[in-house]
Amino acid sequence: MSNFAFGTYRVTNENPQHIQAIIDAIEAGVRLIDTSTNYMDGASEKAIAKALRHFDETIRDEVEIVSKFGYIQGSNMLRHKEEPFEDVVEYSESCFHSISKSFMLDQLEKSLLRLELTQIDCYLLHNPEYYIFNALNKNMPRDEALDNMFDRIFDVFVALEEQVDNGTIKSYGISSNSFSKEHNDDEFLPYEDLITLAQKAAEIARNKTHSFTTIELPINMLETKGLKCATWAKKNGLRVLVNRPLNAQKGELMYRLADYNESSEYYNHLNELLQVSDSDELRSLYNMIEQLDDNKHKYGWIGDYDSFLYSQIIPHIQKSLEGLDEQSFNTMFSYVDMFLREYRKMVAYECSKNTRIALKEHLTECSVSLQECALKFLSQRENIDYILIGMRKSSYVYDIMALKE
Repeated sequence: MSNFAFGTYRVTNENPQHIQAIIDAIEAGVRLIDTSTNYMDGASEKAIAKALRHFDETIRDEVEIVSKFGYIQGSNMLRHKEEPFEDVVEYSESCFHSISKSFMLDQLEKSLLRLELTQIDCYLLHNPEYYIFNALNKNMPRDEALDNMFDRIFDVFVALEEQVDNGTIKSYGISSNSFSKEHNDDEFLPYEDLITLAQKAAEIARNKTHSFTTIELPINMLETKGLKCATWAKKNGLRVLVNRPLNAQKGELMYRLADYNESSEYYNHLNELLQVSDSDELRSLYNMIEQLDDNKHKYGWIGDYDSFLYSQIIPHIQKSLEGLDEQSFNTMFSYVDMFLREYRKMVAYECSKNTRIALKEHLTECSVSLQECALKFLSQRENIDYILIGMRKSSYVYDIMALKE
């Protein structure tokens, strides 16, 4: 049976709840934590370090840390604009990527500092297929793009083998969404030759055996193509980490494979906020709250709402309140904050109802919660070693560990 591991995609060292969740997960028996240099711009790695301070050396040594490198975003993007990194793929305005040796060494050094470690248990290339995406956008023949990408992977494999020899990492691997694509998909990342590359890299680094140990990829109830890659990995002695167990894609749509309860406090906070904002001065806020209430059942999945919250709702609220004095602003902000907390619960509830309807053909044998069905589907797969789950609250930790029991 697969083990549950702690995924830190949206974890930050600035949130005490996140720190406590990591502590509670370790106390509950979680022994693998997955992070990346670009998760919250390095704050996830800092959060792990902060949580590990609560344990003695014996427990800390039992907890395996897996981190990743490759993305150039946030502070890395600012650094790149001042002094460019090597072999950079410019995928979009806000997302560049590199797996060059020099960038890997730079990121490894910073990961070690943030994690307060002298050695990382496993260091992964994070979605190296960005080179394929960029090459195809430039109309490069796919065979040529793959050859170039594998040359890049081989070069960094050699550098990683050297770091194993130096003692800064114990092992390495690849995390790739493209492992889960169809073999005939242009974005598929072929994996059959990776071990050969690792063996050759070990020879060049003068290591007796290669230290390529791990792959990470998305697999869930709706996206099962990655099971073929997982089978290959286990046959070749690799460890398999699965991400996105509850965030599933079907066609162009995303679904959250989890049931949520309806908020019992939502309408109280809605009515309170409408009442205090029913004035000419706050008319735009009043109108927005009414629109949000009318549309709470129209989000495709909870991720759509989260994106809309930061891109549209929060800026609109800030603009609506900017003319208030400090005391009035603080008062209104507290009403808005309580409303948004409950509104998200209502959106999640509505999304889970819609998910049940849209996926009814996949859920004919699901007589328990969606999340329990989704995690059971994965935990019973013999070719999966760890299921990575975001557990940013202690309550999430307890719920997940209860499922395991």
